[in-house]
Amino acid sequence: MRKFGFTLFIAMLVLSLTACAFNNKSDSGEGEGATEQKQDKKLVIANGTDMVTFDIHDHNNTSTEAIHINMFNYLVKRGDNGDFKSDLAESWENVDDHTWKFKLKEGVKFHNGEDLTAEDVKFTLERVANDNKLLEYANYKQIKEVKVLNDHEFEIITHEPEPALLNRLSRLGSGVLPSQYIEEEGWDQFLKEPAGTGPYKFVEWKKDDRVVLEANPDYFGEEPKWEELVFRAIPEDSTRVSELLTGGIDIAANVPPSDWNRIKENEGTDIAKSPTQRVMMLVLRHTEGHPTSDPKVREAIDLAIDKQAILDSLMEGAGTVTRTRVTPGNTGANEDLYQKTLYDPEKAKELLKEAGYEDGLELELSAPNGRYMKDKESVELMQAMLKEVGIDVKLNFLEWSSFAEKYSSKSFGDMFLIGYGNSMFDAALAMERLSKEQAKGETDYDNPEVEKLLQDAMSNMDPEERAEQYKKAQEMIAEDRPQIYLYQLDSVYGYNEGLKFEPRLDEMIVADEITLK
Repeated sequence: MRKFGFTLFIAMLVLSLTACAFNNKSDSGEGEGATEQKQDKKLVIANGTDMVTFDIHDHNNTSTEAIHINMFNYLVKRGDNGDFKSDLAESWENVDDHTWKFKLKEGVKFHNGEDLTAEDVKFTLERVANDNKLLEYANYKQIKEVKVLNDHEFEIITHEPEPALLNRLSRLGSGVLPSQYIEEEGWDQFLKEPAGTGPYKFVEWKKDDRVVLEANPDYFGEEPKWEELVFRAIPEDSTRVSELLTGGIDIAANVPPSDWNRIKENEGTDIAKSPTQRVMMLVLRHTEGHPTSDPKVREAIDLAIDKQAILDSLMEGAGTVTRTRVTPGNTGANEDLYQKTLYDPEKAKELLKEAGYEDGLELELSAPNGRYMKDKESVELMQAMLKEVGIDVKLNFLEWSSFAEKYSSKSFGDMFLIGYGNSMFDAALAMERLSKEQAKGETDYDNPEVEKLLQDAMSNMDPEERAEQYKKAQEMIAEDRPQIYLYQLDSVYGYNEGLKFEPRLDEMIVADEITLK
């Protein structure tokens, strides 16, 4: 690992002592012992954060979608090879550049007993396509109209040619809603007692504690594998691991490296790892009046952070450094920017001097605590690295619900840390937040050349030309730094060995893909 000064050494020493203290407590026998082989039909999964909302259109949070995906169905599902498979839609065809025709499966019912019809699809997609206050609006505003042909057939008509429509319909925001229930009972009632078409239906949500679902006996697909499905919110890594070791939970997300061996050596539990679509990044304001509006300051921040050292020291290398959010496997990925990083603290100091901050600079960095693997510790290391080049960073750690509120209202200060996945597997989603419209009030990023590339690519039906447009835009964004990309994370889960469990690239927790051995 590279050396970056006494301050960082002290930070690492504190983290090391903390880990040793935790392991000594474990060695004493508290919370240890053999975990019983999983046999019952109740599946309990623990995340580091609680679900955000049951409004499928007003969040863009992967761990929330990982719960929703068990309650709602999309029109299509993405296959393992990048193709698309039937979900609620039995068939579909691209009629012309602006029109897609779909036919729904018959006999599908919502959890409240209502029949699924094309009117429900119209209600769902037009709601998010027409309300610019919803967080998912940008991913559906391309839809001009959903034209109902009969109870089970409809057309989706787009404003412009839409090359990624099936990608959009296979992810967050496309879970079909019961229009009659919502129109008669109101949106607030739906949020209290949500109803989808999925294999599991709502029982209760105890905020900041758990979401409980139960098997849907009327599910149109295969019979649900579990009688009860529980998603618990356990922010503390140590508590999450202890619950796994003592049998209180079956799967623990975001297990830190300090506990990997402990879980492996415990009888009845093991570790599962997988690459993900998630890229950790710092989001910087270009807004006039903020020091980060100066490109030299942004570059200095980038050059001051040793991303590989963070991966090596905190995560046992469980990730890949990158200068782009569009990673391999996504349409439009620029692989020349993948597995690349910049680290030059001396140049960072020079840039700060040129920017007029020879005597130092103070910035605020907001970050969640418990949402991502080692998020708090990684930010503390970044603080130490930035201190070495003359940037004093005030850290503002927030529980996920508070962080999500500030994110929605675009009310962060100079910088914030976030990790974005990409459930669309397309550059369109990864780069949409940097369009001029979406960046307003958050980064206020505005590069006319990038904007033209993004807008042209959005409606380009030539796949090769479209991919090149996204690749060029990524090169310019990497230099402009509205987002400083750190690394693509691997996901690490602890699980009961009585389960057949394989993590997914998109980080979804599909309960019926998890079975008893």
